[in-house]
Amino acid sequence: MKFSIIILTYNSEATIGATLGAAAPLSDDIHVVDSYSNDQTCQIVRCHGIRVVQHPFQNYAAQRNWAIEALPLKYDWELHLDADERISETLATELAELKQTEPWPEIQGYCVPRLVRFMNRPLRHGGMFPIWHMRLFRRGQGRCEEREYDQHFVVNGKIAKLKGPIIDDIRMPLGEWVIRHNRWSDAEVHELSRSPDSSGLCAKLRGNPLQRKRYFRNTYNRGPLFWRAGLLFVYRYIGRLGFLDGTEGLIFYFLQSLWFRFLIDAKFFELDRVKDRQAALDMVAKVRVPELAAHLESDR
Repeated sequence: MKFSIIILTYNSEATIGATLGAAAPLSDDIHVVDSYSNDQTCQIVRCHGIRVVQHPFQNYAAQRNWAIEALPLKYDWELHLDADERISETLATELAELKQTEPWPEIQGYCVPRLVRFMNRPLRHGGMFPIWHMRLFRRGQGRCEEREYDQHFVVNGKIAKLKGPIIDDIRMPLGEWVIRHNRWSDAEVHELSRSPDSSGLCAKLRGNPLQRKRYFRNTYNRGPLFWRAGLLFVYRYIGRLGFLDGTEGLIFYFLQSLWFRFLIDAKFFELDRVKDRQAALDMVAKVRVPELAAHLESDR
């Protein structure tokens, strides 16, 4: 098995060097798709001898699918990474072993666990590890589902799992983290407000790790607004022993499980109020306009 590597970047100068350093020994076909960074990201990539292609960013799904369709990939398998995701030594060993073998014909993709490092601390509790993602699949067999947030690659066919993790090394300042999550909360609210995409990831309690994850996410989304964010924080921080991840874990679980999810609920509540108000105005317009027309007619 030989594979091409696709990496998405945007203002990623703090992490892209380590990401490329871990990826370079595994493939001679690495492609970086940049969303017009205004820092040193592109210069760092070029210093590694890798070509950068810039493409406007709409959302992650659109960017990933554009890369799948537009890039001149050299090999029959493709591995997808973000700029802050680093291949661990364990995963690098597994991938190197895969390169020396012929994959089973029925296997179309591999799920990879993700380990989050927040403030330079790996988060191994709180249900944060392992988090499974489809990242390695045969060309022509995988696409990113058309979601604005929490999107996954969907593969046609049988999948397997690798043991070594991708390390999601979050090094951005908290201010930038909050700005991005505020933007992502808008995307999640919009996603929850529209009809589900039947071509996306299927939610199954007894399915593969990605399907189970989507099942539990859908279960959460059916919970009561505001309460569900608090319950999720308690579940992760207490029930799943998130407190064992120290002060860094407390900051992460509070912001990710409580603040971020509460913000989504608040925006969803705000959106419903706007919709209710607009519906009321439309109803008044439908009632009042005929009455006004009849009144004017009677005064003629």
